[in-house]
Amino acid sequence: MTMATSQVGRPATAHGAAPGLPSRLAALESLVELGRGRVDAELLDDTGVLLDRAGQRLMLSGDHSVVALAGGTGSGKSSLFNAVCGLELSPVAVRRPTTSAAHACVWGLEGAGPLLDWLNVDKRYRYARASALDRVATGPDGGLAGAGRGENSLQGLVLLDLPDHDSIQTDNREEADRFVAVADLLVWVLDPQKYADAALHRNYIVPYAQHAAVTLIVLNQVDVLRPEEIDDCVADLRRLLEAEGLHDPHIVTTSAVTGAGVDDFRQVLVDTVAARRVRSERLSADVDKLAARFTDYCAMGTVPAMVDERRAASLFGALTEAAGVPAVAEAMESAYELRAVDYMGWPISRAVARLRRDPLRKMRLTALRDELRGAFTGPIGAQQGDVDNALQGVTDGVAADLPEAWQRSVRRAAREHAEELPDALGQALKDSLPAFNQVPRWWWLVKTWQYFLVFLSLLGLGWTLLLVVYGVFDLGSEPTPLISDPGLLPYVALVVLCPLGIGYLTASMCRNVAALSAAKHGERVEQHMRDRIVVAARQMVLDPVAEELSAVALFRAEADTARGL
Repeated sequence: MTMATSQVGRPATAHGAAPGLPSRLAALESLVELGRGRVDAELLDDTGVLLDRAGQRLMLSGDHSVVALAGGTGSGKSSLFNAVCGLELSPVAVRRPTTSAAHACVWGLEGAGPLLDWLNVDKRYRYARASALDRVATGPDGGLAGAGRGENSLQGLVLLDLPDHDSIQTDNREEADRFVAVADLLVWVLDPQKYADAALHRNYIVPYAQHAAVTLIVLNQVDVLRPEEIDDCVADLRRLLEAEGLHDPHIVTTSAVTGAGVDDFRQVLVDTVAARRVRSERLSADVDKLAARFTDYCAMGTVPAMVDERRAASLFGALTEAAGVPAVAEAMESAYELRAVDYMGWPISRAVARLRRDPLRKMRLTALRDELRGAFTGPIGAQQGDVDNALQGVTDGVAADLPEAWQRSVRRAAREHAEELPDALGQALKDSLPAFNQVPRWWWLVKTWQYFLVFLSLLGLGWTLLLVVYGVFDLGSEPTPLISDPGLLPYVALVVLCPLGIGYLTASMCRNVAALSAAKHGERVEQHMRDRIVVAARQMVLDPVAEELSAVALFRAEADTARGL
């Protein structure tokens, strides 16, 4: 008789520590949330199914271990099931298939009802081992003897006899598959003739190769083999299983007909029930298998936190050009300078200018701000094509080394607000325009000074007229010498000409000062618009990309947690 020394239900160091199962499940849940729209939908659906099943199983009895006997037609599952139970509970016959619905034998009823309901075991096929047959039998030496050896130690066992996985009836195969997916411990009952069955290995052994810790192989019907053939058969079966990825398979040989090896098999079940680990180990193995599928979606190396400064600066510059900021700033500079001249220019020069046609008067400078504000209410301020060109390549530096799914996601994040960006840029320019009705105080002082000089000139001109009337032409009665002495004409002329000269020089000087102020004003307006565009670009392009990169890093961290790393 051959029995492997490795233990089913051993500490799951190779498959993730069982105490960390809640955190691993929580990590899987986070992966589902982070993966929506980024990860293969089938993988997310499978993860959702596992999370739902794990949540339900963890809420059910943890004192019971669900052990499923699975196998092909004629492997002797039902015979082995009856041998362990000590009663003929599952029908055994030559006609196949004989088991069309799962049969369950339960040791310890408390808490088992909801678990059997969840397993959807028909109530007609539920059996309880709580009779006199369960009493411990003692041998002559005082130890446990016979089929009753260690029977009470099976307290908490839910043993299932499943339909054949290779049944010709589809319902039977589906029933077997359903229990294989949820059982805490999988026991594959094989026979010497069909242990290498391709369908079994392709559909069950290979897909569940990562479940070695919760998988037991029983080579039944060894009574048909000679003693020397048993070891050869077990060695060949072990080689085949290990080649298919089932690490260190645990193999037990039995004969339900002669009873050989049944006690050894029962002892494995006793150890499994006593350890009470297979529930969490089965779920951990399921998590291991599923979490490994997320590896292809995990970024390798360091994930950048944001778009690098060089590309960010290039984006700002491209959007600034797309919005026409330099042209707007230049227009504002010219408008400022013209308004300053219009406000502080020499009044006499302005009066003369009005006597002739002046195209500048048609520009309606006082309405320029409102016109400019109206120009930035839509894509006129920034064309969609220019914005699209500006967004090209902004994520190249951060997405190049990411998995393809995340590359698409990061690029999509950069263009998430592409259609809204022209309006946002237009609004940024609109909000940056200064108010024309805000006149610097020194402009008022200059204007007051200019009109004071005009008043002096007009006063001197009136004085001159009085001197001409009363002093030169000697008209009227003799007035005071101030208006009748022609000798005062040169001095009065100075009163007229000096204010005119001073006013002209003042206007020229203020024009130069206004030009310098206009240049600084244009720079301030341009910088203000650039700052607003930077804010809009960060909110609508860079921040979404940074959030997506954060999701990439978090996804990898959660995937590591789910894998038990």
